[in-house]
Amino acid sequence: MTAVRAAAVLVAAAALAILLPGWAAAAWTLTKKGSIVTYDARSLMIDGRRDLFFSGAIHYPRSPPELWPKLIERAKEGGLNTIETYVFWNAHEPEKGKYNFEGRLDLIKYLKMIQDHDMYAVVRIGPFIQAEWNHGGLPYWLREIDRIIFRANNDAYKKEMERFVRFIVQKLKDAELFASQGGPVILTQIENEYGNIKKDHKTDGDKYLEWAAQMALSTQTGVPWIMCKQSSAPGEVIPTCNGRHCGDTWTLRDKDKPMLWTENWTAQFRAYGDQVAMRSAEDIAYAVLRFFAKGGSMVNYYMYHGGTNFGRTGASYVLTGYYDEAPMDEYGMCKEPKFGHLRDLHNVIRSYQKAFLMGEHSSEMLGHGYEAHTFELPEDKLCLSFLSNNNTGEDGTVIFRGEKYYVPSRSVSILVGCKNVVYNTKRVFVQHSERSFHTSEVTSKNNLWEMFSEAVPKYHTTKIRAKEPLEQYNQTKDATDYLWYTTSFRLESDDLPFRGDIRPVLQVKSSAHSMIGFANDAFVGSGRGSKQVKGFMFERPVDLKVGVNHITLLSTAMGMKDSGGELAEVKGGIQECLIQGLNTGTLDLQVNGWGHKAALEGEEKEIYSEKGMGKVQWKPAQNDKPTTWYKRYFDEPDGDDIVVLDMSSMGKGMIFVNGEGMGRYWVSYRTLAGTPSQALYHIPRPFLKPKDNLLVVFEEELGKPGGILVQTVTRDDICVLLSEHNPAQIKTWDTQGDKIKLIAEDHNTRGTLTCPPKKTIQEVVFASFGNPEGMCGNFTVGTCHTPNAKQVVEKECLGKPSCVLTVDHTVYGADINCQSTTATLGVQVRCSSEKKGA
Repeated sequence: MTAVRAAAVLVAAAALAILLPGWAAAAWTLTKKGSIVTYDARSLMIDGRRDLFFSGAIHYPRSPPELWPKLIERAKEGGLNTIETYVFWNAHEPEKGKYNFEGRLDLIKYLKMIQDHDMYAVVRIGPFIQAEWNHGGLPYWLREIDRIIFRANNDAYKKEMERFVRFIVQKLKDAELFASQGGPVILTQIENEYGNIKKDHKTDGDKYLEWAAQMALSTQTGVPWIMCKQSSAPGEVIPTCNGRHCGDTWTLRDKDKPMLWTENWTAQFRAYGDQVAMRSAEDIAYAVLRFFAKGGSMVNYYMYHGGTNFGRTGASYVLTGYYDEAPMDEYGMCKEPKFGHLRDLHNVIRSYQKAFLMGEHSSEMLGHGYEAHTFELPEDKLCLSFLSNNNTGEDGTVIFRGEKYYVPSRSVSILVGCKNVVYNTKRVFVQHSERSFHTSEVTSKNNLWEMFSEAVPKYHTTKIRAKEPLEQYNQTKDATDYLWYTTSFRLESDDLPFRGDIRPVLQVKSSAHSMIGFANDAFVGSGRGSKQVKGFMFERPVDLKVGVNHITLLSTAMGMKDSGGELAEVKGGIQECLIQGLNTGTLDLQVNGWGHKAALEGEEKEIYSEKGMGKVQWKPAQNDKPTTWYKRYFDEPDGDDIVVLDMSSMGKGMIFVNGEGMGRYWVSYRTLAGTPSQALYHIPRPFLKPKDNLLVVFEEELGKPGGILVQTVTRDDICVLLSEHNPAQIKTWDTQGDKIKLIAEDHNTRGTLTCPPKKTIQEVVFASFGNPEGMCGNFTVGTCHTPNAKQVVEKECLGKPSCVLTVDHTVYGADINCQSTTATLGVQVRCSSEKKGA
């Protein structure tokens, strides 16, 4: 029996007698040296005390360190008590034995910052992590180890994996970051979603998992280890769930272990070509309470804040902006109502956690699709119930303990005292918010661009030559996205089409992600694959001549694949090259002899930096020049609003600011709706100087750099949309010790509008009572609109940082008998800094 399980046995009985303070009753207390983190079937336990863990994934490399404190602070304001992060092996060890823990990669600093905010940490070491991160976090150099098989019962892989895991564990131990040392880290993860590929390794997969578990436990961290997206795990390792609805789709087979949810997907990560991926606040809250109703005690939101895939860190095809639809968007601003609705859920549960964690759990069916889950401590007169309506599109009323309760479709109501409804997942009473983008005046100030075009290589200028096109990743070593392929061939006059209206066609089959082509130095077009369809066919007409002709292809890998059992074998590059339409038939160039050049000249000379930009000759910019670098200077916009670049006038490439890679852009890749998946790219203010910021863009295709806009972003448009017919969500209540105390019943629904800090409501953009349509930022009046609504709201809200609006038709002079009315109040106001001179 190991120390973790032995400690669990010793403290389990004592844990049941320890009173659990309510969320509002005591400040957060950090662990101490010698703290014991254990578990039983109900929850994790810190020093014998059961607790609830509301966690959010915020990855340190996806934000500058200067922004970490605000992100952690906002997460705590959202009711979280834990921050989760992966560890990024290929970022920390890009070359074997050469480590980087500086800047955005300062893991130790990040974990200490979490501790400074009195929050716990979950560290998912992996070291395979997926995470939509390049190569799933595995360093490229692993691929070059002889006979290696990733994530298998393979000695070569296990040797390197164990070396890195032990290195990270020791680094955390040296900084005293484990809870057993008085630090914030309460859980560590080994491996990641292995069930997705276990079938690829058959019985060896079981052996590998057993080895991984025992290796992890042998590090003696003093905290439990987890394996995610599994129903069972070896030994004392805790299996956890990843998914959208773990309360209904996952069964924990290890009955002596707690139900932990390591990834509750708050949206869906997006690849280029994808449209916006939404997941409502109501659905997330419903899923959380379904999980907790069935005994879950930890949920981790993946992501709580996604951040940005800077430089070349994103996996194949993945957007530079990561999980923008999370409770905190890519820029770190609270996305309402998702942020506030979940905050209310966390605070309600934590306020009544004693009954939840210590009470006896029972359940009963209340009808088709209706359930009640109850946690009760009769001796303390504590009772907490979850009423679920799991039916789609069917609201209903149930009888529970002699009382009638209205439960909307696919929702859960929380009943304190097993009687009073204090929260329903479908009833969103928090405000909504919408982003606004404003073009800064610095866009037009000295908007002078210069350019440097990459030389298009020819076969005789290359040093790496082969009979056939070489595999791409073996040439680039993941140090660049780009590989030039070039070949030359001679044509006689009889080879060319006799008719002037017929042009030969260059046909290339590629397993890379995108490509642009040149024939005799002339740009002939671009081609691409997609996240869903591997590989693509490039077909473009070309102008050829009598004599020597040159075909040059710039092949691009938009990041390496991040998952799958065959990661070590993934290949890319040119697979077939033909010239169709010649008078003498098809010309197969595949074995014609090819030259190769990895990386761009601009990359090698780092011309995106002040230090390297003088190594090439720049000239005044021209539009629509392929494989061209563009540069200009711009000043930092005034204020502290978020800064982005609108790249709508460009095609595809990379962005650099003051030498830092801001990520890949791909505006020319349109969704089915005809719009770019991402046109706006975050430039965090810590990367900016007050004056003369160097902006360098590499454009692969055709673009107009003069159209790039420097913009600022706010969430100053806030809204409420509430119906008088909805019962008030929360009766007025407060906490008293570890119990909720009802103060008075409030039957009026109210909506609260609160501006961002240092701003007040300056304009009522829309107000209507009746049946307004649309959503925040796009409201329209319905057939039962009352014109008095705007005047009432202006009187109540203008000039204030916050205001409360009663949702009652009499307040707005509305006709409640209007045939189509839903008795709904829809309001949009705009916040801004107080006007000068006011």
